[in-house]
Amino acid sequence: MTAGVREQPRGADSPRPRPGTRLGVVGWLTGLVVLAGVSYRLWLLGHATPPTNSDEATMGLAALHIARGEGFPVWFYGQQYMGTLEAYLAAPVFALAGGPSLLGLRLPTLALYALFLLLTWRLTVRLTGDRWFGLLVVALLALGSDRVVKNQLIAGGGYPEMNAAGVALAVLAVDLAAGRPGWRPVRWAAWGFLAGLMLWVDPLVLPYVVATGAVLVGFCRRELRGWAGVLLGAAAVLGAAPLLLHSLLTGRDPLHAVLAAGGAGASAGWADRLHGGLLLGPPLGMGFCAPGRCATWQLWWAYALPVLLVVAAVTAWRALRRRSDTAPRVAAAMRLALVLAAVATLTAYTVSSTSGRTPVESARYLSCLLISLPALLWPVWTVLRDRTGPTIVRPVALLVLAATLGTAASATWQAVRTAPANRAAEARHADLVTTLRQLGVRHVRAGYWTCNRLTFASAEQVVCAVVDDTLRPGFDRYPAYRREVDGAAAPAWVAPAGSPLAATLDARLGTAAGGLELVTIDGWRIYLPR
Repeated sequence: MTAGVREQPRGADSPRPRPGTRLGVVGWLTGLVVLAGVSYRLWLLGHATPPTNSDEATMGLAALHIARGEGFPVWFYGQQYMGTLEAYLAAPVFALAGGPSLLGLRLPTLALYALFLLLTWRLTVRLTGDRWFGLLVVALLALGSDRVVKNQLIAGGGYPEMNAAGVALAVLAVDLAAGRPGWRPVRWAAWGFLAGLMLWVDPLVLPYVVATGAVLVGFCRRELRGWAGVLLGAAAVLGAAPLLLHSLLTGRDPLHAVLAAGGAGASAGWADRLHGGLLLGPPLGMGFCAPGRCATWQLWWAYALPVLLVVAAVTAWRALRRRSDTAPRVAAAMRLALVLAAVATLTAYTVSSTSGRTPVESARYLSCLLISLPALLWPVWTVLRDRTGPTIVRPVALLVLAATLGTAASATWQAVRTAPANRAAEARHADLVTTLRQLGVRHVRAGYWTCNRLTFASAEQVVCAVVDDTLRPGFDRYPAYRREVDGAAAPAWVAPAGSPLAATLDARLGTAAGGLELVTIDGWRIYLPR
């Protein structure tokens, strides 16, 4: 045992020193729920759900280039922020499978979700000592609305790994602050490396890095002044090395790119920001809404969340002040830190213009709020468990927990119902790729949301350059594709049936010079030069 660390008595606010080796009923139930959550998402992947897009395909193309040894990108193609960790995780899968695929791209994100579930259970037990409450939290996270499974499974940059890393930082901080013996150098290095790595991958998780780091500083000041601080700092530099080296070599500031992407300088009224950030954002981002919209009854979580934040903060603060033993104080401090990180995340999103301009799609920026779920629901659970409290309070707590589970389950079912349509759409896209190969088409021009998806699905056998609806050059994330298409003799055109681009190209059909010949398949139109 580390010097100065003594065993602490168990109590209401104190976790057990070890989660235990005997599973018991609650342990087996938790394992089954974890398996159900992973199986549900694996079933979704088998049904091409959530639907992919060109941004995810861009990450897939980066993974393909890494697997082939053709390039080792630091940032998501076409921008100077958001690290390509997902591409490096998928590259070995592509190499082993002999080529790229959507399933291969998403298998690492599925593994990250499973890790997130297991770490959340461990954190919940560390903070509360209540395995039944841990089961409740894991059950909630096993459910998955359309927005939540998109964040967890789509390899579009940052989101699948942020929650797993954020919970890992909290678990490591609790173990270090509570003086848990054994492997302390490894824990210090792991915390620093993950913190630096997330700085490179996506700064959205930064509030949780700061909050868990504050717990470490509060309880481990003396240790941080010595070898632990040196080890943590060196590991953090190693984790952030891609960001630091790129910035030093190019002189570019990734913070400026992040602020621009977050809507800095763009206009959005405060009424729209408050509506998107505080009313729509929390229920959408935390998994209580249908795909792409929130019914009025599903918005109840937006009103409950501020109350839960206040109650969780007050109860954690009181527990921190009244307990003298180290382990309970660390648990209370971490619960308070998770609440403050959630407040910071919600505030940063609300003040950004993105919350007002695109609230439905940008609700993904609140995905890290799920890390705070154990801290938010713990006061509700303790009220429900306490049989000596006021009679009227327990039914309210039961109603909150039942509504939380019921709303999340309803949103999950609505996400499940989209799977057949998504699978059919993916089959139509596969037919498009097959038809282009049969026609001998090697180079095409298409819209942004078609191009990289088509190039990835064909393993670069079909190369695409982006055009807008007026046939002018668009935004190519990988400029080499445009150069190749511009150098081709007679590129074809591809457009979704019924799209504005298809209407523009239809006007060029005919036998006149410069005319196009049309090939139609279900959902797509291919325009071949005459």
